[in-house]
Amino acid sequence: MDVIIRNISLFFGENLDYIDKGHIIINRGKIKRVGSGDYEGGYDYPIYEGEGILACPGFINAHTHIGDSFGKDIGIDSSFETRIHPIHGIKNNILQKSERKHLINFMRSSAISMMRKGVVVFADFREGGLQGIDQIKEATSGLSIKSIILGRPDYYYDISQDFYKNRQFTPDIIKLICNILNFTDGLGISGANENTDSSLNQYREIIQKKSLKKKYLIGIHASESLETEKKSITVTGKSEVQRIIGNLSPNFIVHLTNASDMDIKLVAKKKIGIVVCPRANGTLGVGIPKIAKMLSYGCCIGIGTDNVMINSPDMFRELDYIWKLTRTLEDKPVPPREILKMATVNGAKILGINSGAIVTGRSADMIFIDKNNLDISPMHDPYTSIVHRANPNTILNVMIDGKFVDGDII
Repeated sequence: MDVIIRNISLFFGENLDYIDKGHIIINRGKIKRVGSGDYEGGYDYPIYEGEGILACPGFINAHTHIGDSFGKDIGIDSSFETRIHPIHGIKNNILQKSERKHLINFMRSSAISMMRKGVVVFADFREGGLQGIDQIKEATSGLSIKSIILGRPDYYYDISQDFYKNRQFTPDIIKLICNILNFTDGLGISGANENTDSSLNQYREIIQKKSLKKKYLIGIHASESLETEKKSITVTGKSEVQRIIGNLSPNFIVHLTNASDMDIKLVAKKKIGIVVCPRANGTLGVGIPKIAKMLSYGCCIGIGTDNVMINSPDMFRELDYIWKLTRTLEDKPVPPREILKMATVNGAKILGINSGAIVTGRSADMIFIDKNNLDISPMHDPYTSIVHRANPNTILNVMIDGKFVDGDII
């Protein structure tokens, strides 16, 4: 059955063109028609009046780790490696030692929190192998929010010891990786420094073989800190990005906070997506990604909020932070419309999902903003209003697959 929303303001299409008064028709969870002006057809279907409301594509949180939701702000003054190293870090201790029911309860709370803040899809790098995958599926069971689960085995190399030996995964580990892919949307790999060239190649080969039947994603962290970047160059003679592109060919790379201009150009040339997490980088004190420069090189950039342990999964705060940082630190500030694209259109492109834009055929995943809310009224520039002033209190409702999600977020 069709649902008609009339007299509504909206950001239309992949360019997020602003329509002050338009209409949206939704059928079976997808956008059937969208346009400017009033709907000229009959009104035999349920009609929602959109006067005073702005429809925005739902946010795509393109990089999270919600498994550590139980450990918010633990070790806040510890070093980068101490907090999030996949083997020795505080994060790993939390995941290993916390009770399952506590982990799942707090993961579910993070998923609900994201919906309240306008997130319709999130992509999670799942530690813990098959057990970690099972946990996130239980945590999100029955919720409308859509998850892209990127798993990995809890098996890591140290390039300082293993690079020259070029160790490979054993048959048992390869079997585990294949099994992980049976229950996920792809692989979320820790980083180049936790892999040899051979193991990165093995990941790529496994994905290529499995992708004959289903499309899988590969995401990987790189150049988050100066320490990890220097370690890669010192041991291997190559940057993390160079090793990743030469051996793995991922769909997207997370962070690139300390990537060189040459590496950013290489990522752009290979048409690999970038997911930036600037608030998490700021919390860890590792630097700020060169977002304006990335855009000038033609990169497709999405936004993630990263570890819940170190950062709240709030995309509104991420948008505002990026806008202010680029205006302060970069030669050319990033326009608010482009930042909003990162959180919607670009995230959907990078993850290969049918969301991220209000356009015919896409999933009806939208945020409905109260234009008369005290925090954003009067709205003179809708892009700046959303990026700079909007917050969860300005949301009237969230729609995922054509259904309002009130019951999910009470």
